[in-house]
Amino acid sequence: MPEHTLAPSPGRHPGTEAGMEPDAVLALDRRHVWHPYGPMPGTLEPLVVESAQGVRLRLARPAFGQRELVDGMSSWWSAVHGYNHPVLNEAAREQLGRMSHVMFGGLTHEPAVRLAATLAEISPGGLEHVFLSDSGSVAVEVAVKMCLQHWRSLGRPEKRRLLTWRGGYHGDTWHPMSVCDPDGGMHHLWSGALPVQVFAQAPPAGFDAGPDPDYLRELDELIGRHAHELAAVIVEPVVQGAGGMRFHSPAYVRALREACDAHDVLLVLDEIATGFGRTGSLFAAGHAGTAPDVMCVGKALTGGYVSMAATLCTPRVAEGIARGSVPVLAHGPTFMGNPLAASLANASIGLLLSQDWRSEVERVGSGLRAGLAPAAALPGVREVSVLGAIGVLRLDHEVDMTAATRAAVETGVWLRPFRDTVYAMPPYITPDEDVARIAAALCAAAREG
Repeated sequence: MPEHTLAPSPGRHPGTEAGMEPDAVLALDRRHVWHPYGPMPGTLEPLVVESAQGVRLRLARPAFGQRELVDGMSSWWSAVHGYNHPVLNEAAREQLGRMSHVMFGGLTHEPAVRLAATLAEISPGGLEHVFLSDSGSVAVEVAVKMCLQHWRSLGRPEKRRLLTWRGGYHGDTWHPMSVCDPDGGMHHLWSGALPVQVFAQAPPAGFDAGPDPDYLRELDELIGRHAHELAAVIVEPVVQGAGGMRFHSPAYVRALREACDAHDVLLVLDEIATGFGRTGSLFAAGHAGTAPDVMCVGKALTGGYVSMAATLCTPRVAEGIARGSVPVLAHGPTFMGNPLAASLANASIGLLLSQDWRSEVERVGSGLRAGLAPAAALPGVREVSVLGAIGVLRLDHEVDMTAATRAAVETGVWLRPFRDTVYAMPPYITPDEDVARIAAALCAAAREG
């Protein structure tokens, strides 16, 4: 038998084996599984999770003395209600009894229709049309395609570039990579192949900081100078996430809206990380009191159960596309409008809006703020910031991932630092004592990493 072949157990089909020992899982993982942002084979051994409940991940075997870890990451910011939630479990079971999937081309169904109507109702004003997809990166790809096709259909094909500011992150597929920070991330590997976009300087830091008049003027001038070739401006409002976990004043989002209106450019807001309450507003655009022409959502959309995303747009954008020689948006993911995902999204949004989510986010933020206050005195920590249910420690050096992760796990918390940043985005249901533990783990990771 070839070395790479895994023999199935007698009477079983490959892939149906249950109850594997952790060592066997890790051996197969190392041989076959390519993890995100890692080499093949991997150099860091992952922890094997066997189950999750509430805000805790249960490991298949102890790691650094811990069998359970408080999840400080909400599984990359998606599991806002925690794990194994009875409301979401029941929504999944009920929908599975009806249908798990049906194609969306030529067919429709209640879960997707209800979801689209709900998103249109709760989103910033004017976003009436909803295109459902299966990941955040695809939602951004669709947003870009909408904007490019809008102008092409109106007889202005020269408006095909995008403007953004440095420090951003919009996904790992093609057009999203082109508007991620060109220097600070891994996407510089593709320079010369990606579309060349227009970059402004990163917005001055500080959610509560007053807007810088010079920066506002430079932003408006840059948009005006390139307006003839710009299809859209695309940014993450208020929080730049995976590009660096930086907060900025909502005034800069308002300024972008005004400049886009003045220079006839569309505005796209990427709310994949910030949507559904994470910043203390249901959508981060709410802090700015404004609305985009196109908005992307994902991550917390389904409460972290399954992958789903959406791109919303105004009638202006849709009507522009409809006027072209090709009046359709030529995009259709196989799992578009997936009934199971849509049902979970409906349940997750309903659960969020049925409770005082704003107070819960404020409670988590207050706990992080109190727990991270001592971090300002730690060697190597140059910035401590909290917004909504997000806590960030910025270091003056690159994080030692191995040391920082071990320090957090020894504290009983799962964190995933990157570059010069140690941060947490806990589930909104995280109890106060676990919020304090997460803050302690952030401090430990910063101290050791």
